[in-house]
Amino acid sequence: MIGVDVAETRVGLGMLTPSSNTVLEPVCSAMLANLPEVSLHFGRFRVTEISLTEQALGQFGLAAMLQAAELLADARVKTICWNGTSASWLGLQRDRDLCETIRNDTGIAATSSVLSLFDALRAEGLSRVGLVTPYTANVQQSIAQNLASEGVEVVGERHLGISENYAFGTVPAETIVQMIRDVAVPRVEAVLVLCTNLRAAPHVDALERELGIPILDSVATAVWGALRLVGIEPARVTDWGRLFRGLGTAKPLAADDALGQGV
Repeated sequence: MIGVDVAETRVGLGMLTPSSNTVLEPVCSAMLANLPEVSLHFGRFRVTEISLTEQALGQFGLAAMLQAAELLADARVKTICWNGTSASWLGLQRDRDLCETIRNDTGIAATSSVLSLFDALRAEGLSRVGLVTPYTANVQQSIAQNLASEGVEVVGERHLGISENYAFGTVPAETIVQMIRDVAVPRVEAVLVLCTNLRAAPHVDALERELGIPILDSVATAVWGALRLVGIEPARVTDWGRLFRGLGTAKPLAADDALGQGV
């Protein structure tokens, strides 16, 4: 009887995951640790390299991603989220088409890390950003161009020139933190950390207090978007950045202390 009750109340979140990613699963689990009714379920498909070569771009073909989504659907998840950032260099229409196909094929509502990121930017009217990624220069340039086509200007940027997906997960914390600080220049309204295998999310809350601007990490936007899609209040996720309680609360430390934790 207990098992039936749990099954009836559980809210399963399905996450499409690059095969060589070692960051997003533990980070997502930590974010949702205090939401007992939520369970996470991950479906992998092969991604080992991020570049603009034909072979690397082919990793994000619809067939492989849809197969992983169909397997997640067997777990009767309430939503499926593509927890990756390929649309940032391939164009947002790729994720729009993917989500529509998943919905049509499985009957399950779908979203993505990148689409959710743009939902957050547009909700707050943020259009000038600092961009942090581990990617190569030409991938970074493609991302900046795609952001511009969606009305978002990259004011400052840092990238590491890495193409091996597994290696993104080994970048030291101090490197990531410094990159975020470097792009928080005047005119920047928010910092975007684009790569769901870059371990930035655990540092976001403290850095927002230090820098006084929102930091949108792509693992966090995936979780935020999935929660919203299933009707769970994102503000229940605490200590993982102001995204979850409203970007408008991003203030310097002293002001944040005075305002408290209100949405």
